[in-house]
Amino acid sequence: MYSQNIYLNNQLKIWMISLLSLISLIILVGGLTRLTDSGLSITSWELFVGLLPPLSNEKWIDYFDLYKSIPEFKEQNFNMTLEEFKIIFWWEWGHRQLGRLIGIVIFFPMIYFTIKNGSWIIKKYGIIFLLVCFQGFIGWYMVSSGLIDRVDVSHYRLSLHLVMAFIILSIVFWKFLELTDLKIIQVSSKLFSIKLFLVLIFLQLIIGAFVSGLDAGKIYNTWPLMGSSYFPDDSKIIEFLNINIFDNPSVVQFIHRNLAYLILIVYLHVFYITYMLKNKKLLKPIILIGLVLLLQIILGVLTILSGVKIIYASLHQINSILIILSTLYFLYISQYKKIN
Repeated sequence: MYSQNIYLNNQLKIWMISLLSLISLIILVGGLTRLTDSGLSITSWELFVGLLPPLSNEKWIDYFDLYKSIPEFKEQNFNMTLEEFKIIFWWEWGHRQLGRLIGIVIFFPMIYFTIKNGSWIIKKYGIIFLLVCFQGFIGWYMVSSGLIDRVDVSHYRLSLHLVMAFIILSIVFWKFLELTDLKIIQVSSKLFSIKLFLVLIFLQLIIGAFVSGLDAGKIYNTWPLMGSSYFPDDSKIIEFLNINIFDNPSVVQFIHRNLAYLILIVYLHVFYITYMLKNKKLLKPIILIGLVLLLQIILGVLTILSGVKIIYASLHQINSILIILSTLYFLYISQYKKIN
């Protein structure tokens, strides 16, 4: 929370902004690692020994031989050369190094600030460090799902890994906002719908990860229809009653599309309420959310129409960061005061 200790506040803000930047970067690199099918190139956790990349040709061959033992190589990339393997290796290695760097950037400043300012620092910011450590475990839990019986990682575990990254991002940003002197506007509880909007955005992240993990975006590359109909013609509506509904790529893409429409409707509702409040301080951020949301929809459509070109798919994921952050900002400055 913002205090009169301006020097400490500034230091903590720099710390949070640094973390926010690194977490945004690792989400970007993680998305590219997935889009380039690089995530299984390193087949062991290597918590400490993985700090250094292969420094000799023999070491490269060792890594490549380990990769050759998993289904992704045997069934999908059996013609891959060592030079091609190096490309996917660097994506995954860079992703892991960023994870280690984030851990360092959290841990050492937290110890420093605790020594100088007291144990309240750990109580307030320790959750971030714990979640980042847990995220590392989830990352390996995800990778391990693609090493034995399948050519790709589990889309459920991929989703868990992505959503956890956004949860950490959100906590860091909220901690940063608490360090500012932003004036909080107490408004009618009618704006409670912004919380629903945020929940739907996180739900969309989950479904989006399913789309990515199942390569569902490559199935129907038309919009607004899926092929020649609104509902995918290779599926049936009754499948929504099936417990394995989220294993069907066509249905998952259908859900992802229609959840986007629902999010847009909820946004328009929030915008209308905000507009009726006639508060300029709230109107500007809600307009910003709308612009970012519109861009997200456009990027989603371009991703589908292009057959999931990396540039559009990557921008689609990056823009989701902006949606989350702008929504959290609006939520922060519009604290609710219930009207009896």
